[in-house]
This record gives sequence, structure tokens and C-alpha cells, in this order.
Amino acid sequence: MTSFWVVAGILTIGALLFILPTLLRKGNNRTGIIRKAANVSIYRDQLVELESDLRSDVLSKDQYEQSKRELQQRMLQDVPEGESMTSTVMASGNRSNVATITVMVLAIPLLAVSLYLWLGNTKGLTPQPAPEQMPITEEAGHQNFSSVLDSLIARLRDQPDDLEGWIMLGRTYAIMQRFNEAKIAYERVLALSPESSELLVDYADIVAMTNDGSLLGKPMELISRALSLDPNNPKALALAGTAAFEQKNFKQAAVYWEKLLVHIPPESKLAQSVKDSIVEAKSLATGKGTAMAEMQTQTPSSQNTPPAADKSVVAGAGAAPVAAAGNTLSGTVTLSPALAGKVSPDDTLFIFARAKEGPPMPRAISVKKVRDLPASFLLTDGMGARPDLKISNVPQLIISARITKSGKAMPESGDLQGFSQTVKPGDSNINIVIDRQIP
Repeated sequence: MTSFWVVAGILTIGALLFILPTLLRKGNNRTGIIRKAANVSIYRDQLVELESDLRSDVLSKDQYEQSKRELQQRMLQDVPEGESMTSTVMASGNRSNVATITVMVLAIPLLAVSLYLWLGNTKGLTPQPAPEQMPITEEAGHQNFSSVLDSLIARLRDQPDDLEGWIMLGRTYAIMQRFNEAKIAYERVLALSPESSELLVDYADIVAMTNDGSLLGKPMELISRALSLDPNNPKALALAGTAAFEQKNFKQAAVYWEKLLVHIPPESKLAQSVKDSIVEAKSLATGKGTAMAEMQTQTPSSQNTPPAADKSVVAGAGAAPVAAAGNTLSGTVTLSPALAGKVSPDDTLFIFARAKEGPPMPRAISVKKVRDLPASFLLTDGMGARPDLKISNVPQLIISARITKSGKAMPESGDLQGFSQTVKPGDSNINIVIDRQIP
């Protein structure tokens, strides 16, 4: 704030220095004297500026002394020693000019300040914390999330053929677990782009979530159509394998997952998970495995994943099924023992990745259940609400985990949460402890 007023004062003085000399030159037979008075005023202002530069460490002490001596020499050349400029000007008798000058000197600063206080942004004068000091809170992110959703809906009313807008709306609803609304949005998406394999698979996933998680029926029809358009679509292969597994067609499930494995980095955790799923499926196909089959047929298939795979990687509307170095974050979420009595197995667990600096909108989101704790997670590009918000295009991130009984994305009083330390894209073995409660 102080620097603002200093700059404003300098600009005001500069404006006066353009106006006052013109007024001073109006005196008959006193032009030389008034010019000298103006020069004295200028030299004084320059001296004040030198002192200000010295205090601000712009000039060193030696530079200040040298500049001051040069200024004094120029002033002595313009104003003979012993001549009193003030008394001479006052004795001139030009009362009209003096009155005008006085009014201008007082009126210009007062008018400028008054106009700024009336029209300007006074909040801008309040010091703001640096971006790295601003806390990243769950509430701020979701308020921004809700605001973006409202703005997006309003935009689509005016631009009903905005394909990217409808895709974003469908993904946002899916992240918020509002699957019926997400389904309506994706129906509009497919009306605008019916031949996109990726959009067909996302729509199939949403339809399954509105059908108690089952991929049978219409979801499988959509997945088959997507595979006819792109036989190597990773998410379609993952869901097709899950659907086959759900039908106990274990041999076909293994075929789909073997095709999927080709498109996954061989050293990744996802690759190992899919390999385990293939082994289990083949074992069940020969009648040697039973435990995994029972677990898969008894557990709602809304997980939409291979038996041993993480659903946050291979499923979920808009999820990115293939992980690459530099665009992933992985680790484990645990719950503090002190808070264990405050949760139940069916409570929802949200895992968010946000940029440490910049917009608080999540760049990736994964949804699990408390029963999964301690829960492993893998967040990738494409798991956010907006395509342009990616893990890979920011240098530092913070991951938060929140447990809610309502299942809503918006935080509520009583929710439990925890935060990671600052991480970088590609980091793994990240540990998050849920150890605090929202008041």
C-alpha cells in the first residue's frame, strides 16, 4: 500500500510540474525570476528523489553524494548565490497567479484521491499472501468446482452444440456420482459425435453405474460398438474383460485383458494387476480357481475393472486407462486409528490431486469406499473434470483424501480429511493419512 501512494505522489508531482511552470510564466517582467523559482522547486524534488533512492538502496552512499554535488552545482549556476527566490516571488505582487497555483496544488491531489476512492479497487491496496502461502483447502476447491459446473450449464444453454462442453459436463457429473445426470449429458455427447470409441466407452461406464454397476445389456452393446471402431481401445478392452468375467466367461475375459496388457507400460503397477487378473481368469477357465470367481460374482460389478485392477485407472468416466511416466501419481491412503470409530465401510472416499499453485480445481479424482482402506490409488491425466487440467502440466501438486457419509463431492461438516506433502508428477509411494475432521 505504501509503494502505491509513493508512486501516486510522484505522478501527481510530475503532473503539477507540467502545469505550474506555465502559470508562473504569466508574470510580466518577472519571467526570469519565476523560471528560477521553478528550477529551485525541481531541484528540491530531485533532491528528495535522490534521498528516496538512497533509502531504497537504489543508490549507494557514494553515488548519492556525487549526484547531490552535481545537482547543487547546476542549481548554483541557475540561481546566483545570495538571491532569495521566495522573497522575490512574493514581492512580485502577482497575487492572481499565486492564488491559482495554490488552488491547483491542493485541488489536483485531492481530486485524484477522491476519484480513486470512488471508482477504484481499494481492496487492491490490501497486501495479499504470495501464491505459495495461500492454503489449498477442500472447501475452496469444491466451491470453485460448483461454480464451474453452474457456468458450464449456463454456457450449454446458449451453445447447445458445444461438444467439449457436454463432455466436460458428463465427466463432472460422473465425478460427483450424479450418474443419471451424467447419462443425460453423454446422450447429448453421442448425438453430436456418434462414432467416437472413447465416448462410447465412457457412456457405457455411466449406463452401468445407473444399472447397479452391471455391464451386461446395453453397456456391453456400447463396448462392442466401441471395439468395432477401435479394437485397441484400452478402456473398452478392460471393460469387455470385466463384462466377460461377470458372465463367468473367463477364457474370453483373459483374451480381452491380454490385448489390454500390450498397451500398458510393462513395469507399471497396473500391468502387474492386469497380469494377475489374466492368471486368475485362466485358472478359473480350467476349473482350478474359485475364490476370485465367488468374490467377483458377489461383489457389484460397478467397479468396472479387472479383478485385481484399480478402478481409478481402467474405469470411471473420462479416466485415462494407460499410465505413462510423468502423468501419474500413486500411493496409499490410510485412516488414523483415532478416527476409526467415526466411519462405516460404505462411506465414500474421495482422492483429489490439485496444483499447489494456481486454480484449485482438481486435476484428477478417484472415488473409493472406506472398506477399501488402506487404499492404493493411481491418479492419471484425464481423470479431472476438465481436459485441460492435467497432472503433467504443473510442477508441484498436493493430494487430499476425504471421507464423507453423504457421498457428495461438496465438503460437509463432520467429513474426515488428510493431505499429502508437496509432490511432483510421476511420484509414487505417496502416503496420505486422514487425521482431521472438518468442523
